[in-house]
Amino acid sequence: MQEKPKVVVSRTRRADTVVKDFAFTEADIRAAGNKGSIVASYRALAWNSFKRLALPVNTEEAWRRTDIHALPVDKFKLTVDGEVKDFPMVREDLLKPLVADQHGGQILLTPDNAKIDLDAKLVQKGVIFTDLITAEQKYPDLLAKMIGKTVNVEEGKFAALAGAFAQNGVVLYVPKGVIVDEPLHSVLWGPGANLAHVSHILVLVDEGASVTYVHESASPDDMASNSMHAGLVEIQVMQDASLKFVELQSWGRHVWNFSHERIRVERGGNLDWIFGAIGSRLTKNFSELDLAGEGAQGRMSGFYFTDGNQHLDHDTQQNHFAPHTTSDLLFKGALKGKSRSVWQGMIYVAPGAQKTDGYQANRNLVLSDGARADSIPGLEILADDVRCTHGATVGKLEQEPLFYLKSRGIPQAEAEKIVVEGFFDPIFQRIPFEGVRERFQEYIANKMA
Repeated sequence: MQEKPKVVVSRTRRADTVVKDFAFTEADIRAAGNKGSIVASYRALAWNSFKRLALPVNTEEAWRRTDIHALPVDKFKLTVDGEVKDFPMVREDLLKPLVADQHGGQILLTPDNAKIDLDAKLVQKGVIFTDLITAEQKYPDLLAKMIGKTVNVEEGKFAALAGAFAQNGVVLYVPKGVIVDEPLHSVLWGPGANLAHVSHILVLVDEGASVTYVHESASPDDMASNSMHAGLVEIQVMQDASLKFVELQSWGRHVWNFSHERIRVERGGNLDWIFGAIGSRLTKNFSELDLAGEGAQGRMSGFYFTDGNQHLDHDTQQNHFAPHTTSDLLFKGALKGKSRSVWQGMIYVAPGAQKTDGYQANRNLVLSDGARADSIPGLEILADDVRCTHGATVGKLEQEPLFYLKSRGIPQAEAEKIVVEGFFDPIFQRIPFEGVRERFQEYIANKMA
């Protein structure tokens, strides 16, 4: 199996140039067991990359449409135990059970704490669902199989930052053949001003296993300040395993959000990956699907709604490294105010990855004259027996359904809301939990108001 070389950012600072940078130091790296441990070695590698790599600029193709020159990098600080006692508590709606009155397990991550709950039946089956700090202490051998296996810290400044300074995170392991029927849920709550919240999510679904996992990131609004989140998501779906991963963010309007995420699916594996983005001041998200084994399948579904001056940039990649692999991507977005969205997508088919079936589509509704949506699909095909298609649309609300609704006595604003909800409905139906769907439908209704 021939894999596409990962793009590695090698741009470094010129010695004669003064460049604004983060004020973090090696002393800020949280202790991770013995100096010789896998995690400690990984963080040392990430730290060296962080020192060497410069902040991205919009002369780089991946960042050409997302300018972060206003990011106050030198103002951010990492949280310290005991400093967060007066911060707002997590919103109760985020902690509601996903199914009926229970979860299979839930983790709440706050800047200085992790609250973990896992069904005893799953513990007996060998399922591990815990926070990153606990995993470093109790499961170092497991972490050695997970950390740094899909995302390379050399991929960029923010990947290196998250690798070196992760304060919080989730580790999920589902043993061979174990079927987890009830969903697992984690919430990353990031309150506070001028703070850097740094997270690392690690998932390994072993051969023949199956699980549904929902991860949410959120914070209160604090428009008078700036905060930042930098995160890594590394997931492995092994042979004949199945994962449904739902990833939702409702960060406050003061949060700069950066993440590098990659899921690798082995032979016969199946992935259903669902994104939802409502919040943040600015988001730059790199999401890659690696179909590494013959017959692997992956579906990526995303929705986003921007308003005000929000800027959301999603960069997706569907990599077909083996024959008979299938990928299907659909991202939908709506925009109001002077907001902007960027979606850049690429389907890559490696030499020898015959009988590949790849599809990607991005649909956008521009609801005000000041908003803008950029949609850039792409194909790179190095095999000769494949079926790969892509498409992108940017448009305004269709007048025919609006006219029909208004002719039935529905006011203009309510008619627009109904049409927008209908536009998003195919994506919402892929979210398997009614409570989560209702919450995000409420967010969209508030933006439409």
